[in-house]
Amino acid sequence: MLRRALLRPSALRRLSSPSPSHSSFPLSLASVRQCSSSSSSQIPHSHSVEQLEDTPPPPLSATISIDRSNLYNPTEHSHEPSAESELVKHLKNVIKFRGGPITVAEYMEEVLTNPKSGYYMNRDVFGKGGDFITSPEVSQMFGEMIGVWAVCVWEQMGQPDRINLVELGPGRGTLMADLLRGASKFKNFTASLALHLVECSPALQKLQYQNLKCTTEETADGDSGTRHTSTLAGNPVSWHAMLEQVPTGFPTIVIAHEFYDALPVHQFQKASRGWCEKMVDVTENASFRFVLSPQPTPAALYLGQRCKWAKAEEFAKLSQIEVCPKAIDLTQEIANRIAVDGGGALIIDYGLNEIIADSLQAIRKHKFVDILDDPGSADLSAYVDFEAVRRSAEEIPNVSVHGPITQSEFLGSLGINFRAEALLQNCNEEQAESLRTGYWRLVGEGEATFWEGPDEQTPIGMGTRYLAMAIVNKKQGVPAPYQE
Repeated sequence: MLRRALLRPSALRRLSSPSPSHSSFPLSLASVRQCSSSSSSQIPHSHSVEQLEDTPPPPLSATISIDRSNLYNPTEHSHEPSAESELVKHLKNVIKFRGGPITVAEYMEEVLTNPKSGYYMNRDVFGKGGDFITSPEVSQMFGEMIGVWAVCVWEQMGQPDRINLVELGPGRGTLMADLLRGASKFKNFTASLALHLVECSPALQKLQYQNLKCTTEETADGDSGTRHTSTLAGNPVSWHAMLEQVPTGFPTIVIAHEFYDALPVHQFQKASRGWCEKMVDVTENASFRFVLSPQPTPAALYLGQRCKWAKAEEFAKLSQIEVCPKAIDLTQEIANRIAVDGGGALIIDYGLNEIIADSLQAIRKHKFVDILDDPGSADLSAYVDFEAVRRSAEEIPNVSVHGPITQSEFLGSLGINFRAEALLQNCNEEQAESLRTGYWRLVGEGEATFWEGPDEQTPIGMGTRYLAMAIVNKKQGVPAPYQE
């Protein structure tokens, strides 16, 4: 959706609804304005915000450390004149005809998923030839461990003979393929699976079809008239543009690996009159810039909700806040489905178990670039606010939330060490080196001490930067590996 091992510095990445009740929080920013400013989790970017205040916000007191060791350059901005892309023209037209700026979330959503020109829609963005490398692309062991987790949930459900296995943003389909191969010894489990891939990109759907070794046959009934089957384990496969399209009525296991980080975020900045939403506008010379909203915006409802979930002292340190309404809504949709039908969800992503200040970043060809530079040509993502995800799930009755724990803890508890040792028994030296490198990237922290190659290629462990959280039906007990 390693979303993104660097080759992506912020982690080992994609390594691509009903709103909650608003009656319990204010319809304006009034209650939020009691919170004062400074930042505990700030990631700088190269675009400054055009202030609508005479006095700029106070300086930030702390930053998130971003590993840039595998980046060729820390930032890049194109100053050469060039023909505008269709997406740039579209964004400017939206701003022009609306008569004012758009939210950062609207900008992010257009950049990533615009049907004609969105970043994910018409290309393969993964791997060395793309813009980032994700955990499943680093090592087969990642998907195999997710398979172990899914089998454990299935057993806790009483081994039902039909379950929906849903992956949100499956990338190339590598994780799902490795999961099926790794779980192939559990014949009753694999035989129970109906695969549902939530993917809006036609280009990625084709790659998923290929990597799952799908076949297609005509059917006499059904809306589509065709049936897709993965020959890896003989499972039916369906594609959907959104989770709501996945059939209900069966126990469901949802995998969301590096999906939440691509959901559009709204950004707010503290000004003298209170919290103002950061917007994207067009300057007189037709370039994009950030501005602050002159009045409260609809997303302030979610800001108010996030304020309720935070400790007063936490908010007192912030001058900027990032909220993701779609993450809150999606989590509650998943939790509702699990509460009714049974099952569980696994969310793995890079993020923090606390409120996020300003984490939105852009990656192009394994380099950080300016967020507003040539939209549609770079990946945009933001840190996942795991506390908000947990709190939104906990509002749904009959589910329990576990974690987050680090990816290193999660994979280690499921047995990745033993799997690595078993694989090493049948490796030549080159394969063994690749296996050790992949293992370190998944569970290590910092630079690999065993590395003897070029410094610029030193494997960076992201085991503590990725977090793993599980949501399950309460009747099923505590899922692996969260038992004490």
